[in-house]
Amino acid sequence: MDVRIGVTQAREVEVELPEDTDPEALQKTIDEALSSDDRVLWLTDRRGRRVAVPSSKVAYVEIGSPSDSRRIGFGA
Repeated sequence: MDVRIGVTQAREVEVELPEDTDPEALQKTIDEALSSDDRVLWLTDRRGRRVAVPSSKVAYVEIGSPSDSRRIGFGA
């Protein structure tokens, strides 16, 4: 599952979450983090890296499935 976060005064932060991520639980986590400007949205990507975005800097959040049409590279 992909999450794209628009950040003010920057571009975007894109995080690839594990495929088994529960979309409802993810949305609840995002809602809680964005409920106040003094909070931080923490996400852990599929490689175990943690990403933090201050809620006061979030312009938008887009939740979706990874799209194979956007992938670049070599594959079999």
